[in-house]
Amino acid sequence: MKYPSSLGIGAAMLMLSMLAHAEPDYDVVIRNGLILDGTGNTPFTGDVGMNGDRITYVGPGAPGRGREEFDAAGRAVAPGFINMLAHPEESLLVDGRALSDLRQGVTLEVMGELSMGPLNERMKKEIRNWQVDYSYEVDWTTLGEYLAKLEKKGIAPNVASFVGAGTVRQYVLGNDNVAPDAGQLEVMKSLVRQAMEEGAMGVTTALIYAPLTFAGTDELASLAGESARCGGIYTAHMRSEADRLLEAIDETVEIARRSGAPAQIYHLKVGGRDNWGKLDAAVDRIEVARKAGIRITADMYLYSAGATGLDAAMPPWVQEGGLEKWIERLKDPAIREKVAAEMRQPASTWENLGLHAGPEGMQFLAFRNPDLKPYTGMTLAEVARLRNQTPEETMMSLVVEDGTRVGVAYFLMSEENIRKQVALPWVSFGSDAEAAAPEGDFLKSSTHPRAYGNFARLLAKYVREEKVITVQEAVRRLTGLPASVLSLTDRGLLKPGYHADVVVFDPETIQDHSTFAEPHQLATGVDDVWVNGVRALQEGEATRQWSGRVVRGRSWTGHPDGGCREASGDWTWNP
Repeated sequence: MKYPSSLGIGAAMLMLSMLAHAEPDYDVVIRNGLILDGTGNTPFTGDVGMNGDRITYVGPGAPGRGREEFDAAGRAVAPGFINMLAHPEESLLVDGRALSDLRQGVTLEVMGELSMGPLNERMKKEIRNWQVDYSYEVDWTTLGEYLAKLEKKGIAPNVASFVGAGTVRQYVLGNDNVAPDAGQLEVMKSLVRQAMEEGAMGVTTALIYAPLTFAGTDELASLAGESARCGGIYTAHMRSEADRLLEAIDETVEIARRSGAPAQIYHLKVGGRDNWGKLDAAVDRIEVARKAGIRITADMYLYSAGATGLDAAMPPWVQEGGLEKWIERLKDPAIREKVAAEMRQPASTWENLGLHAGPEGMQFLAFRNPDLKPYTGMTLAEVARLRNQTPEETMMSLVVEDGTRVGVAYFLMSEENIRKQVALPWVSFGSDAEAAAPEGDFLKSSTHPRAYGNFARLLAKYVREEKVITVQEAVRRLTGLPASVLSLTDRGLLKPGYHADVVVFDPETIQDHSTFAEPHQLATGVDDVWVNGVRALQEGEATRQWSGRVVRGRSWTGHPDGGCREASGDWTWNP
């Protein structure tokens, strides 16, 4: 029996109408992009579908339709980038956008070195005293409370944190040059365990700074062992990155071996022209350890200068007891004479960055005292001439007058070594900086350009221009590799079931613009970013949707099988 043609047309129209009103298959579909999935595999043109906070499709031609359809033709689609050494601990408290990183595609900030908990009342007072251009209330005690505060306040990126070995040392021992007795060490281990069960990813160190430099290898191995028992790693700002670099790597490997924890070297570098030739030997030491079964990786930033304080140019003994005692000692002429003499000489027991950079290679970045802010951007040599002082006298006077450690960039590294390190397959990337914005209180001081440009610089300079590595390898090192190091099983890849942290960028135009002369300049080439399936950056503008979450480690008691236990060797780790 034949139906009238009008009925056939009507049925077709009805079917089309039903399809038009059917529930979309995806909340978001990103179509026609160059898919860089984070594995390092060959890119392909395809689509990424998201539902809620998860990726639900990756491949060519996603079937169905999305509530939001985004055309990424001519651009790359990648997992959100992971900043393996981030310092937005303070900046996120005043600006949750993390704009300098968000505009580079960063969706996970991994905070380290010192941690924002556990704190006692003395430590809270010290944090308040160290605040420079913006202030915030220190109304938490534990690391878990701090992380919960960020999440409740509202943040654009995800965050994760280590617990600082130096933080627990200060909590128990204060700022003095002492070793813990057996009872004190047990308290320190219990603080590590508590932080791990609150979600810490492992234990970190920052061994060139007093009082952290006073920690011995046995103490560090013990705390790293507690981290390993809780499924965490040991991450080291090593005791030296210059004269004693090789010995510092040996210590890091030894701590990893004794503790059973995987090790991560913070901001791998070779500081000081006389040491630049040590890079090959340093890499050999690390690769020998890896072949022997020691699980060790590293991260780096992509600039020939580091940034820290003037404490990195003075002997630790003068800083013992904390900032107030340091300043008090620097007011004594006899002590100043002794300190100045040590600052002029190579040091066998501490990292003298000032000697390696020299007065012309030290650029001032941050002061608290308004009378000193005109020195911002000037070199130590220039300021010393203006003040008619020696460089050593200038540094000591500035610490006293500013009441802080004073922010300084130290020019120490070689571009040739940076390129060699970028080529290493086990090196990821971190800014070692705050997540700022070119506005408001952030403009009161200068900053290191790595805060605005580290990740864009990788893709612009070392991938597109110099072709040190391919774009798919760069993305692996920004996503899949760091996720593996951190044992994250559902982030770092474009893969169904993984969290929908996604960045769309243009490989042909992505560019860093921040310089030491003009650092507060946002990168370009990343205009659209999703964090947990929610648009955090849209056409280059932060949406303030605050979908960022705390990413917690394996012993977080909120996990069904959380809590610390005896190490089983069951690591999700294959970098």
